[in-house]
Amino acid sequence: MSVYVPAEEHELLGGIQRVYRFENNYGASVICHEGSYGSKGHKWELAVLYGDDITYDTPITDDVIGHLNDEQVQEFLAKIYAL
Repeated sequence: MSVYVPAEEHELLGGIQRVYRFENNYGASVICHEGSYGSKGHKWELAVLYGDDITYDTPITDDVIGHLNDEQVQEFLAKIYAL
């Protein structure tokens, strides 16, 4: 499995945001902060991006995906990369 590296990393609401970008104009915002789904277990929340905006219209999901471990994030990034 490929390991995807974030294009950007920022502090966000006392936590972290990692932004991934791919040549197909899709990407992902992956966050972990006090208000994100899974933060209490140090898990990630992923939103699919199209350009700079969150999109809810992909075969991957129609919402954000929470409670992800690092391996699961990489699996979703592979799916986004393949769109």
